[in-house]
Amino acid sequence: MRSSFASFCLLFCLAASGQKYYLFIGTYTGTGSKGIYVYQFDASTGKAKWVSNTDSVVNPSYLAVASGDTLLYACTETRTVNAGGVTAFKFNRSTGRLTQFNKQSSGGDNPAYVSVSKSGRWVIAGNYSGGSLAAFPVNKDGSLQPYSQLIQHEGKGANKERQEKAHVHSTVFSPAQDYLFVPDLGLDKVMIYRFNPAQTKPLQPAAMPYAATTPGSGPRHFDFHPNGKWAYLVEEMAGAVVAYQYTNGKLTELQRIFSHPDTLSSQPGSADVHVSPDGKFLYASNRGKENNIAIFKIDDKTGKLTLKGFQSTLGETPRNFCIEPSGKYLLAANQETDNIVVFKRDAKTGMLTYTGEQIKLPKPVCLKMIKF
Repeated sequence: MRSSFASFCLLFCLAASGQKYYLFIGTYTGTGSKGIYVYQFDASTGKAKWVSNTDSVVNPSYLAVASGDTLLYACTETRTVNAGGVTAFKFNRSTGRLTQFNKQSSGGDNPAYVSVSKSGRWVIAGNYSGGSLAAFPVNKDGSLQPYSQLIQHEGKGANKERQEKAHVHSTVFSPAQDYLFVPDLGLDKVMIYRFNPAQTKPLQPAAMPYAATTPGSGPRHFDFHPNGKWAYLVEEMAGAVVAYQYTNGKLTELQRIFSHPDTLSSQPGSADVHVSPDGKFLYASNRGKENNIAIFKIDDKTGKLTLKGFQSTLGETPRNFCIEPSGKYLLAANQETDNIVVFKRDAKTGMLTYTGEQIKLPKPVCLKMIKF
């Protein structure tokens, strides 16, 4: 009887701990932010509690957590010519604290995205203003070596003001980690590279070196469906989502659908895109005058999208959002109103409901979650 009770307590504790996460928040630091914030998020209540924050990193605008959850990499957008960098942090899971221990030049201005391979051996950063991407070998302790490969994109797009040159906006590994997809807002292309981690220069143009997008659309962020067969691109300047069939490094367009109403008269400002963990819905954030999350149903046979509705983010400029790993919640980071809003997600309809919970801190622009 006593052993049964002990087993019950153990299972209860494991279930409870499975509902808690560490939430990392990247920010811009010019208006009082300390840098990267660490919160504990409880998925049983939707509440978040401050744990720690850094105090010396400048504009850690995008974050990536390595497998094992003890290493974090941050883009540092200094907004100074030739001063962009990527910074490595050790994360202590017991204390919830980040310790900066290494930094390298990103090879270009204003890095806006960073990703890490599942093996942890490579980090890839995309330089938005520089129009380039850099590949960093990673040492055994997680520190970054200087980049071993820097790829400079060349060209321009249809919009003379926004697309006067290349603007790399994200660097996304394929599910099998054998390709890298690089949406370039300035070129109206998703550049595609073969990724070979055994090489000193791991990136080479794929057989299909790019997928062209609609002129003037401004491709920005990119996400794969959990089944690995479909991929989705959000276009910042056009305010649209493009659905692709994905096969061995090749993208075949299935559909292009707008993420805003037909009545929108202002310039779209779409930003982020994520597929729900169950693969049934897709969400895209819109900035500008919309400030909402567009909600799409994914057809489970074709991968195509149907627009189901919109949810106000209850703030301004939702540059980034994340879906809690179990799929219960969506958290939207409003850059210009200094708040992160917690929404409950209906697993059947995909719709979002405000929980009444918010995290208030200066200029939040990136959210990442790991299990507690």
